[in-house]
Amino acid sequence: MEVLVILIPVSLFLGVLGLIGFFWTLRRGMYDDPEGDSRRILNEEFDDAPKPVDKDET
Repeated sequence: MEVLVILIPVSLFLGVLGLIGFFWTLRRGMYDDPEGDSRRILNEEFDDAPKPVDKDET
């Protein structure tokens, strides 16, 4: 039972920390356009990664 004295405040702290993190991401607008992001990831126009160079082309 003594362990509950430690576990309850730790779990409450972690829950509040997660809630604060959620509201922080909400304020920063990270959930504004999930549909656009899901379509943009499949489009090659918006690809920022460098393309691999074929050995035959060089």
